[in-house]
Amino acid sequence: MTKKPLIYLLASVVIVVVALLLMSRPLFTTEGHTVAKKIGEPSVKSLTSAAASDTAATDTKGNSPEAEMKSLAELVVEYGDLQLIDAHNHDASGFTYASMMKTWKQDSVDRIVLFGDISEPSAIGTDEIAWNAYQEEPDKFIPFFSGINLLDESGLQTVKDNLEKGYFGIGEIAAASTNSPVLANVAWKTKDPMDGILPKTYKLCAEYKTPVLLHIDPPTGEPVAKLEEALEDNRDTTFIFAHINAYNSPDHVEYLLKKHPNLYADFFAGFTASNPESFNQLDDFVSIIKQFPDRFLLSTDSGYGLPGGEEKAIEGMYRLIDALGDRHVAQQVAGGNLERLIRMQPATKTQLEALRKVNDLHGIKKDLSSLTKEEAGKLLSDKETDQ
Repeated sequence: MTKKPLIYLLASVVIVVVALLLMSRPLFTTEGHTVAKKIGEPSVKSLTSAAASDTAATDTKGNSPEAEMKSLAELVVEYGDLQLIDAHNHDASGFTYASMMKTWKQDSVDRIVLFGDISEPSAIGTDEIAWNAYQEEPDKFIPFFSGINLLDESGLQTVKDNLEKGYFGIGEIAAASTNSPVLANVAWKTKDPMDGILPKTYKLCAEYKTPVLLHIDPPTGEPVAKLEEALEDNRDTTFIFAHINAYNSPDHVEYLLKKHPNLYADFFAGFTASNPESFNQLDDFVSIIKQFPDRFLLSTDSGYGLPGGEEKAIEGMYRLIDALGDRHVAQQVAGGNLERLIRMQPATKTQLEALRKVNDLHGIKKDLSSLTKEEAGKLLSDKETDQ
C-alpha cells in the first residue's frame, strides 16, 4: 500500500478536529436556554418532556398542579364558615339566579349582590327581577340597579326613586368602555366617569350612603384619570371599581387605593385564577389586599369569560381566601367589607313612611328613627309576606 501524500493526511486531521468541535457545541437554543445534544444526554424530546414535568409544579397561573391543589369541595369545608358574599353578580338576567340556588348552597355562598343587564333599557327589567328576588329572600340577595339613562337628566329621578325604594347600590354601570364586546353598543353608557349625569349621581350616592359600582375599561389612561377626578370631587361617595384586577397590574391597583381612601376594589378572583388572558397570579395581589384589607370585595362577575363559568369563579374566590393565609383578613374580604357598606345605609323616608302606615294599621307605636335600610327592608318584606 502506498503512503498518502502529506496534504491528504493533514486534511484528515482537520476534519476529525472539526467533527469533535461540532459534537461538543450546542445544537440550538430555545427561549434563551441552551439545549445540547451529546452522547449520553437526553434528546430534545426528553428535555421538553422534563420541562413540562417541572412546569406541572406550577401551572401558567402560578397554581399548584391539579393533583396537589385543594378541590373546591375541600376549600368549602375549610372556609365555609366564613360569611361569603358575591359582590358582583349578573344573574338577574334571564332569571338565572333561580338555577344557581343549589350551587350557592353547596358552595356556601351566603349572599349575592344581584343585578342583571348594564346601562341599557333592558336593565330596567332585570333591576325589577333583582328586587323581586330580594323580596322573596332578603337574607340572600342584595339588590343593585343599573337601568339608568346616564345621558339624560331624567335618569336622576330613576336614581332617587330606586334608592328611596330600598336598593342598596348602583351598578354595575358602564362609566367607560372601549374594549368590552358586551358593552360596545349599550345605549346608556358614558364616555368617562365624569360624563352625563354621573357627577350628580355621585352626590346622591353620598346623600344615601350608597356605593356605586363602575365598569371602567381600559383600566388605565383617560378613563381612570376621570375616575380619579370623580374620587377627588366626591370624597363622601363610596366608589367600587368593578373587576379591578382584570387587565390591570397589582402596582396600579395599589397606587389607586393608596391615593383614594373612598375607592373600593371589586376583586374578580376567578379572572386572575383561571382566565388565560390574565397576566397575573393570585399571589401577586395578596400583599396589596393585606395592605388594604378593609377595601377589597370578592366577586364572581357571574363567571364571565371563564371556562367552567360561575362555579369556577366561586372556586376562584375560595382560592384567593386560601392564598391570604389569614382568617381575619379573609373574613373582611369575603363578606365583612360588603356587609359594612350595606349596614351603614340609613332607612329612607319612603321605607319609614311605609312602616309607619303598617304600624298605624295594627296600632303599633314604635320608634323607627334609628333603623338601617337593611332592617327596614326586612321588616317591609315580612309585612308583605304576612299580608
